[in-house]
Amino acid sequence: MEEKKTITEQSNQKSLRIDEMSSLEIITLMAEGDKKIYEAIEKTLPTVAKSVDAIVERWQKGGRCFVVGAGTSGRLGVLDSVELIPTFSIEPGRWIGLIAGGYEAMWTPLEENEDDEKQVVEELQGYLISANDVIIGVSASGTTPYVLSALDFGNKIGALTISISCNEKTPASKFSLFGIEAVVGPEVIRGSTRLKAGTAQKMILNMISTATMVRLGKVYQNQMVDMQLINKKLVKRAISTLMDLTNLSEFEAKDLLEQSEYHLKTAIFVALTQGSKEQAQYYLSQSNGRLKEAIHRFFNTNLK
Repeated sequence: MEEKKTITEQSNQKSLRIDEMSSLEIITLMAEGDKKIYEAIEKTLPTVAKSVDAIVERWQKGGRCFVVGAGTSGRLGVLDSVELIPTFSIEPGRWIGLIAGGYEAMWTPLEENEDDEKQVVEELQGYLISANDVIIGVSASGTTPYVLSALDFGNKIGALTISISCNEKTPASKFSLFGIEAVVGPEVIRGSTRLKAGTAQKMILNMISTATMVRLGKVYQNQMVDMQLINKKLVKRAISTLMDLTNLSEFEAKDLLEQSEYHLKTAIFVALTQGSKEQAQYYLSQSNGRLKEAIHRFFNTNLK
């Protein structure tokens, strides 16, 4: 009996004549198919939310998050991981992307490494991974040996295991405490999972990392207040944020940011409470960096 193809490997009947279509017809067909991405993701939201809650719990105990994948999935995991450092000022080495084939695989097709089950275990062991940590396995098919090996190893040491795939009832989900399956359907080019499947995985990775950072107090209202101010653009954004949140003039915002040693949370705290830099540091420390909570603590203490 012929083995049934997984959804990500099936032929899309709507694109059988794509090689005869005009450019507009091709991209129209693609855009129409992409509408299914949100529908698929919407079904996963309860599981994604549970994943975020579990990551936050581990993170507050000092845990780290490892995002593991091969090919497109691996590159998406590395991309999301790297961007968290300047965006939310997390410590290097807390959210780590691992791709089959190593660093070179980000730039060079090394897809043959996705079958290497030993490499990823050695990498994780090199990081001294423990039960406090999290492994997110990203695999469109849900069958990638590199990813399954990482999840299996994570389970053996008691780490939190999460998977993101685009098929139903995948091995990756069986190896995970939280199996996220965004079934977006066959691609317009059969098996080209850099398309709908890749987009769905990118969106879910964004949701997990962003929601985790928000829960950890890296955002005030809807503003990034834990940025690393490492270039002129980000300093300008910090000044703009300070002006938006406090009604300071540009000159006043620049001056306060400088006095706060370019620590945006401190500057916002001082502007909104009229407290000192030392008080900002104290109440932020007492609130685990959560600015809104720090401000509430200040007023509850000083208005009694």
